[in-house]
Amino acid sequence: MKVVSAQQMRDIERRSAELGLPSAALMDNAGLAFAREVRRWRGSIVSSPVLVLVGPGNNGGDGLVAARHLHDWGARVHLYLYGQRTDADPNYRLAREREIAMTEAGEDGGFTLLRRLLASAEVVIDALLGTGRLRPIEGVLKGVLSEVGVAKERRPSLAIVALDLPTGLDADSGAADPACLAADLTVTLGYPKLGLFAFPGAARVGRLVVADIGIPPRLGEGVPVEMITPHWAKAALPQRPLDAHKGTFGRVLAVVGSINYIGAAYLACAGAARVGAGLVTLATARSLLPILAAKLTEVTYIPLPEAEEGVIAAEAAPVVKEELGGSVLLLGCGLGQHPSTVEFVQRLLSDASPMASVIDADGLNILARMPEWWRNWEGEAVLTPHPGEMARLTGLPMEEIQSKRLEVAQQAAARWGKVVVLKGAHTVVTSPRGRAGISPVANPGLASAGTGDVLAGAIAGLLAQGLSPFDAAAGGVYLHAAAGGVVRERLGDAGMLASDLLQTLPLVIKGLKTP
Repeated sequence: MKVVSAQQMRDIERRSAELGLPSAALMDNAGLAFAREVRRWRGSIVSSPVLVLVGPGNNGGDGLVAARHLHDWGARVHLYLYGQRTDADPNYRLAREREIAMTEAGEDGGFTLLRRLLASAEVVIDALLGTGRLRPIEGVLKGVLSEVGVAKERRPSLAIVALDLPTGLDADSGAADPACLAADLTVTLGYPKLGLFAFPGAARVGRLVVADIGIPPRLGEGVPVEMITPHWAKAALPQRPLDAHKGTFGRVLAVVGSINYIGAAYLACAGAARVGAGLVTLATARSLLPILAAKLTEVTYIPLPEAEEGVIAAEAAPVVKEELGGSVLLLGCGLGQHPSTVEFVQRLLSDASPMASVIDADGLNILARMPEWWRNWEGEAVLTPHPGEMARLTGLPMEEIQSKRLEVAQQAAARWGKVVVLKGAHTVVTSPRGRAGISPVANPGLASAGTGDVLAGAIAGLLAQGLSPFDAAAGGVYLHAAAGGVVRERLGDAGMLASDLLQTLPLVIKGLKTP
């Protein structure tokens, strides 16, 4: 499913009109689709008091259509109009013909009636402003939103549903006006908008549903950004033929772990194995092998020379190169930044070998010390930075990275010629050719040590099975997030451990393949 900017959405709507689906028809489709989603979400809306906040533009027009259908299905609808509507507007006229109750905000001095309506409403529909240019919310509109916010604080059971996106949320950047309401449900129309996955606005979205409004799918084909959905993942994940052997599913050579981060080696290797890699080999400091062998019984081992106990020596680089063969290199999880380890990584990556690689954690931090490292490295790779590591790699302030996550990741992928996975809530995956994927998941349970090691291992395991770097990265992001969702459902947000994800990964894959 494509994810669009406001301008791309306008272009798609214009092209729809050229194909015989004018804006009036799209509005009818949008209002009906939205009303159906509200009804589905509530279970029943018969006799339910529904307050629809109607703005002056197309978003308000969609709201009028939705209000008409909800009324026809038995809801007790009241329209609260911000901005004047006349009978020249067919949707306003149809609402009047049905004698749907309505109030103009300009005639409600002190919002007295609005407060009464909010006190009795079960559902408030925000159809005030859509994807137009975001301006500071002031005056009457600010007052209306403030009253709704106060009512929600007093009565948390009051359901707020945003039509397309919450009023005051920028459709492109995710910037949110202070008056922007936090919706319980956002039903976005046609395609999800970029700003719905960017903070701080993403925190105001609530549950997100994408409503089909009849736009021909081919009109979105040129959009390079897509949402990483179960449908996408099911199509992308590798097949498991009945006559397979371990070589069929590839080999991962994991150069990970150090004396202070032994668990990272376990989590990364187990992550690769749990997504189906045929063979995982752990190359790490010699003294760590007895500890890890007790945890990783299915993994093979390459003991590497040490500079000191639990620290890989620079002289280990040729040993790893000799063992690589056709393996995918997983490098960096828990390596540490001891001077000898830094030199080891620099020697390993200075070779222009076309090895496929996944670089995480300290591998990225060491890359950041190597000026223009990408110029001498021809191999395909997936880089998996969190925002702090991205700041070190790019030299940009972390605040700028977080405010422009997709743009920064796209620029980095193009410059470096590598796939970039910018981790965090709504993880972003970008390719050198401009393709991008956004995870729809924001799970605070995944904000704990070691979950990134599992993700890096999962990506390497999928890359070893023959997926392209982008598909392996996006597939790993999907499986990791879905596993986190399963564990969150069972345990809640707090106390989720990275190791909880490991046995869940195969179950997520099984679920995708179940008819």
